[in-house]
Amino acid sequence: MLQFEWPWLFLLLPLPWLLRRFLPPASAAEGAALRVPALHDFEVLMSGGGSAQVKRASMLLAALAWVLLVSGAARPEWLGEPVELPVNGRDLMLAVDLSESMHESDFVLNNQPVDRLTACKAVAREFISRRVGDRLGLILFGQQAYLQVPLTFDRQTVQQLLDEAVIGIAGRQTAIGDALGLGVKRLREQNTPHKVMILMTDGRNTVGDVDPLRAAELAAEAGLTVHTIGIGADEAVQRGFFGTIRINPSNDLDEDTLRAIAKKTGGRYFRARDAQAFEKIYQEIDKLEPVEHSGSHFRPTTALFYWPLGAALLVYLGLLAWVPRQSMAERA
Repeated sequence: MLQFEWPWLFLLLPLPWLLRRFLPPASAAEGAALRVPALHDFEVLMSGGGSAQVKRASMLLAALAWVLLVSGAARPEWLGEPVELPVNGRDLMLAVDLSESMHESDFVLNNQPVDRLTACKAVAREFISRRVGDRLGLILFGQQAYLQVPLTFDRQTVQQLLDEAVIGIAGRQTAIGDALGLGVKRLREQNTPHKVMILMTDGRNTVGDVDPLRAAELAAEAGLTVHTIGIGADEAVQRGFFGTIRINPSNDLDEDTLRAIAKKTGGRYFRARDAQAFEKIYQEIDKLEPVEHSGSHFRPTTALFYWPLGAALLVYLGLLAWVPRQSMAERA
């Protein structure tokens, strides 16, 4: 919706007409700041042209420039859609596995097979966009765990850096305990009463300095809730020399440890066997960790004053260029 911050300035629109109507005409000899008797173009511009048509056109252009100038001074703004303000957001850390096994293409998106990380990114995108008012962070882990994004309200940056994540960039193995320990370290420093971590992996802890269950105990002591997600299908068809065989691509998934981590911290363990299950998991987490709202709203505004001001400048420059050219054409 378009609105003007200072609409009372539109009362100035008839000002040029009132001045022209009620004030006596200025004397050319007294009012001229600069006399250029040899340049006829200055007289033409001041008088509005040599003919009635040129004068009328110049007056219309001048009136248009004045309307645009007043419109810009009234500060037009575009009001966006109402946004509900959260009453109390959470500190929510996402921990995403980038180990070599995430290359397994046992998920389907848009009728196309995709690897596990691609499915994770696609589903997490909607989840991140819904967490208005939460501070989000991102941990990427493989053989090592890295804090890719510290806690921030900038959901777009979190999504962008997750989209740019590449399998194997943190190593080929899986350090679940180190990732959980890093999340505990970062969240424990915050004073927010609601601290949540979502840990997504398709394997088991094979490397690292911190035992996952010990890290879960530290998380519980810090008041951190950890929801764990096991990624991977139960069955996949693999082509071999003697035909196709059915295999379990999630043999390495340590569901017992993931369940234990969630239980120790008051969270829940989820199993993502396909993209649809993944989406339902995030919807369930939205219910478990709802975004609380205060009931108040604000509407984002975008300033538009530079458009009418720019148009007024163009009209004025066009007036300066057009009137002398018309007068010279008439003299010719």
